[in-house]
Amino acid sequence: MIGIFGGTFDPVHFGHLRPALECLQGLDLEQLRFIPLKVPVHRPQPCASPAARLAMLEAAIADEPRFMVDARELERPGRSYSYDTLASLRAELGAQRPLCLLVGADAFAAFLRWHRPQEILELAHLVVMRRPGHRALVDPELEALYARRGSDTRAELARAPGGRILFQEVTQIDISATRIRRLLATGQSPRYLLPEPVRAYIARTGVYDGCGMGELPA
Repeated sequence: MIGIFGGTFDPVHFGHLRPALECLQGLDLEQLRFIPLKVPVHRPQPCASPAARLAMLEAAIADEPRFMVDARELERPGRSYSYDTLASLRAELGAQRPLCLLVGADAFAAFLRWHRPQEILELAHLVVMRRPGHRALVDPELEALYARRGSDTRAELARAPGGRILFQEVTQIDISATRIRRLLATGQSPRYLLPEPVRAYIARTGVYDGCGMGELPA
């Protein structure tokens, strides 16, 4: 199975990386692809350039062989929709390879308002990353969808290319990219919030010098 993890990664930090590693190991994924978004649909636009965000991701995951960066969103014009990304991956990997789209609990709560959600679920499984004890289902329609498509086991996901929803408990790390950018803007160090190679890249290049703060944690 291949995991798919999309985001702005502006910058990538341990709040992204630790849950991703726990999904990689917990589901025994063959690989996990980080896909940086070019034009996010439901959040402010990234501060750092596509090239800088790509470079930071590559630096962050260099020592984990089953992590990889997939730049297809950055190379495609227009908005970054999960459906288009998954359709592109299906064209490349074939119809039968199990794909697992990793999403946070908050994103999953809004899943039925996404662009073509039912078709997304046909293209891939949804793996909902949640902290232990968190209740992610509050919408009756989402409850009904989970009643039809829910799964409790990795084996069930491995037997089909897509179509199932699985909750994966992960460590909740209260870090946001917004906070990191605010620290940088006030001359404070983001050390220990993100990998050292990413911190060093930011210090060396000044990628966030003069950057607006935005409002949305990422």
